[in-house]
Amino acid sequence: MTQITTPELAELVAENQALRSRMAYLLEQAERNHSIMMRHQAFDLEIVGSSTFPELVGAIFRNLPIVSDLDAVTLTLMDEGADIMTVMAKLGVDFAAFPDLTFVDNVEALGFDLGRRNAYTPPPKPQLCMFDPARHCHAFPDAPARLQSVALVPLLRNKRIIGSLNLGSVDPARFTPSLGTDFVEHMASIIAICLENVISNEMLKYIGLTDSLTGVYNRRYLDRRLLEEISRARRQDYDISVMYLDIDHFKRVNDTVGHHGGDEVLREVAARIKAELRLSDALARFGGEEFVVLLINANLDSASFVAERIRASIAASMIEVSPSVRVSVTASVGVACLDRRDNGATVDAAAAELIAQADSALYQAKDSGRNRIVSFRPAA
Repeated sequence: MTQITTPELAELVAENQALRSRMAYLLEQAERNHSIMMRHQAFDLEIVGSSTFPELVGAIFRNLPIVSDLDAVTLTLMDEGADIMTVMAKLGVDFAAFPDLTFVDNVEALGFDLGRRNAYTPPPKPQLCMFDPARHCHAFPDAPARLQSVALVPLLRNKRIIGSLNLGSVDPARFTPSLGTDFVEHMASIIAICLENVISNEMLKYIGLTDSLTGVYNRRYLDRRLLEEISRARRQDYDISVMYLDIDHFKRVNDTVGHHGGDEVLREVAARIKAELRLSDALARFGGEEFVVLLINANLDSASFVAERIRASIAASMIEVSPSVRVSVTASVGVACLDRRDNGATVDAAAAELIAQADSALYQAKDSGRNRIVSFRPAA
């Protein structure tokens, strides 16, 4: 029987301990990688399930730094002509809530090395490098202290660059040119798909709530918004008012200058109304030559004052419908304020009654000579 000497036994014990340590390390790494994978899967599911622009962007900024152990995450989106910003603002997106979201109007501003491109040129690769405050100031406008390494990852859809996902770390070895980029490219591709889908849906939503001729909201939007505002006004105890406006003798305008000229009048009247309103107010074209304005936190006297400014603005100067033709138009306005004494009515009933009151006041304005304001005052 072979005898194991003491030195050999010690060597076997040491080797066994080394193997155990190695196995423990591998198990720890496997568990860590599994945990990372599960966190990223949960993140992917959350952003894929986001249905609105604020929901998606908020999820990215809130969770990605935690999921990927990052010290900075920013988004830069391509927005030539500021279409995305304009639509999102009209849909109520508060960009102040997303300081790490920026927009650029040309692809060169994203900072990628694009070279001379054609249909066969491969898309740009992520840039992994040390943080340079001067070079990366657009990607990280409010860079955290001690930021060391960054990854600028292009957001691509069908080889088209729609923006950049920018990642930063205080660890100088986190993002270096020698590292592989498959993982961050995969993550960026999912974010790009989600961004494109949500932005497209938000654009369609905006189109569905907007009057295509004048660019202001349509009746569908205002009906929905009025219900929301009545509920909020009842909870927070403030006034809301509605004005119903009709362009006087609009058929005569169409008969005189044609429907194209009538369209120019509608656009200009909408612009003059909007110029007198606050950002919190809402203007909608109800159809034909009728417009409705929803005024937030405005009593009847305040709303009547705004209505008079609008009436005067429309009547003050002629509207140019062609280089050689100008027309003069006036408008009649009916104003009504939500009766806070009648909180027993349903929100739907209160909204219908408020519109009906403003409409009744409008007809009184037209019957009494047009180009004037009438305020609906309920019986005491």
